[in-house]
Amino acid sequence: MRGSGHLRAKICGITDKPALAAAIKGDAAYIGFVFFGKSPRNIDTTAAAVLSTEVPAGICKVALTVDIGDAALDSILSSVGIDMLQLHGSETPARVSQIKTRTGLPVMKAIGLSGEFDLRAISDYASVADQLLIDAKAPTGATIPGGNGIAFDWRLIAGRRWPVPWMLAGGLTSKNVAEAARLTGARQVDVSSGVECAPGVKSPERITEFLAACRNEVPAL
Repeated sequence: MRGSGHLRAKICGITDKPALAAAIKGDAAYIGFVFFGKSPRNIDTTAAAVLSTEVPAGICKVALTVDIGDAALDSILSSVGIDMLQLHGSETPARVSQIKTRTGLPVMKAIGLSGEFDLRAISDYASVADQLLIDAKAPTGATIPGGNGIAFDWRLIAGRRWPVPWMLAGGLTSKNVAEAARLTGARQVDVSSGVECAPGVKSPERITEFLAACRNEVPAL
């Protein structure tokens, strides 16, 4: 399994071959493609299909969607080789279950945190999702639910555990990912804007640096 023995990382919002090559070379465990028109990381199914064929076996290909309808979801899955769905909108637990049943794919549900009152949603989704992505809640007025480059107070989840695997996201960079993992106990991390040189433009060098930091960090058992 790629990423075993150190922090397993997901590079989200891949749109071109140089970024993909850096993620693969750096031992990323997940590659994320964003299918959301408002995002600067949005990719069409034609381009994603080409990139997906270059992802080696053992790396999980994730499709990020936001409150997507069945027809649009079917279009993505009929064109692109996807291993997991990431639901990053206001999908209810019932909708998560429906998508799992309909597609037969594992589902990761993103949950945004800004305070302790947001923690109650985690247990609701942990009972239906295959994985959780714990992210910073988007600021008021934001046009995208994630990838905003902001972190939440990591102390909110320090020492907490859930019955399914989970991934830490929100404002992570090569400089702070080790500290974030140690404080929260995360064994998986997700990065998007933290490896970009401009919104939606991935830097292969920053991807390399982030993944090197992850390889150097051995999660606590």
